[in-house]
Amino acid sequence: MAEPLEKNEDLAEAFRCHHEKIVERWVKYALSNYQSPDFFLRQPDPFANPVGGAVRQAFDRLLPLLAKKPERQKFTEILEHLVRIRAVQGLKPSQALAPVNAVKHIVREVLAADKERAALVADLYDFDFAVDIAMLTAVDLYMEARERLYATRLAEFKSGRHTLTDGGCPSKALDPMGEEG
Repeated sequence: MAEPLEKNEDLAEAFRCHHEKIVERWVKYALSNYQSPDFFLRQPDPFANPVGGAVRQAFDRLLPLLAKKPERQKFTEILEHLVRIRAVQGLKPSQALAPVNAVKHIVREVLAADKERAALVADLYDFDFAVDIAMLTAVDLYMEARERLYATRLAEFKSGRHTLTDGGCPSKALDPMGEEG
């Protein structure tokens, strides 16, 4: 059993102590809305599992920042890749971005289960504010990614390239009846 902690232990130290547990639960939550969440959770190779790798990397880097008061740009650097991936996957905005906010509840559960650090749950105001800023940053990034996606689709439509990307077999465009042969 661990020795009692000094009263001046801060939230950052608690995050370092429970980093793996918090990140694992956070990743599991984020990947739970996919059709094959088990694959994303079991496959650690970021090349074989780019979605799971991006989620894990972003959350691993984001958690220590949430214990500090970082500039919004730091959140942007970490969340940009993850949010772009989720923006093109056909998820509703609430589904795509909810995992960013879920860390509030995960941290509370993990800290409350640790008898030595349970008192820190009452000191999470600054952490909650940092999560809110990260969430708002994710919303901005999501909207930018969706706007870019729609602009690209509109440009494809205007140029006629949509027949290649939306029509299945490219030879379908050559058939006057519009039927694949």
